[in-house]
Amino acid sequence: MDYRNLGASGLKVPALSFGTGTFGGQGPLFSAWGRSDADEARRLVDICLEAGVNLFDSADVYSNGASEEILGAAIKGRRDKVLISTKMSLPMGDGPFDAGSSRHRLLASVETALRRLGTDYIDLLQLHAFDAFTPIAEVLSTLDTLVRAGKLRYVGVSNFAGWQLMKSLAVADHHGWPRYVAHQVYYSLLGRDYEWELMPLARDQGVGALVWSPLGWGRLTGKIRRGKPLPANSRLHATAQFGPPVDDERLYAVVDMLEAIAAETGRTVPQIAIAWLLSRPTVSSVIIGARNEAQLRDNLGAVGWSLGADQITRLDEASAVMPSYPYYPYRVQEGFARLNPPLV
Repeated sequence: MDYRNLGASGLKVPALSFGTGTFGGQGPLFSAWGRSDADEARRLVDICLEAGVNLFDSADVYSNGASEEILGAAIKGRRDKVLISTKMSLPMGDGPFDAGSSRHRLLASVETALRRLGTDYIDLLQLHAFDAFTPIAEVLSTLDTLVRAGKLRYVGVSNFAGWQLMKSLAVADHHGWPRYVAHQVYYSLLGRDYEWELMPLARDQGVGALVWSPLGWGRLTGKIRRGKPLPANSRLHATAQFGPPVDDERLYAVVDMLEAIAAETGRTVPQIAIAWLLSRPTVSSVIIGARNEAQLRDNLGAVGWSLGADQITRLDEASAVMPSYPYYPYRVQEGFARLNPPLV
């Protein structure tokens, strides 16, 4: 396993990490993702650790806290061998204190997460969404309190816009509070919006990307092909409405290229899609998920080798989309591109 620094921090994280959204299986979304109980989760954690994957990512909203509880049970007795990442801020109920990143909510939510996980500290806490109703200074001062208390080691965010992340970093620098070192983002061959603004920001500010849904919300598994119906066991039947939309023709163009390169390399379609992400700037770790051992072992096969430059170029071209304003002039007009060339 390759280990990379998480952004500009000193924390080393594995190139692949494991997402525990499949633990618990409660609710219409997470039950479609997976239903791993504590015994199955322990087996998946065993396989991860054998492969050098020691970062496990969860969230309080995953199966209404059950994911954190099952993860805590699965790592019991080996806390010193793992890194725990979890997220909070999204609504956990309908009450006034059940959502957001206020001091009141964060202090209570961290205590609840620690209890579920069976630990006294969290290696990486990420805000799952930007809270427009709470002052940024209140959020960051609370995180500073929690870091100083030893309950958090590092802090990050997920699903922030560029201005939200940059303003937060500026406020942290001004007060000497902990900086966000990670941004958990949607990024895949089917979703390259991260490259337009967030990737340049991440490189400039030392924020490492933790990539969620690297297989395009389950579309790059190798089971979805041009001219064939959606497989009966695909989770897209139940979850497509919750994920980012994808134009069918673009999906098939990407899958066609993935299949061609898979044939050239002897690798699987998911392995090619993940390996492409591992070659991108600012990516610290790609979060893989699995409903069973076979899926996990296949995803683990994405490391230990690299795509060739020509193969990366072909995947780039098959998955390219024209950015929206104000980004497209920098891609299509020579004067703009000369002043600000793309990172990839």
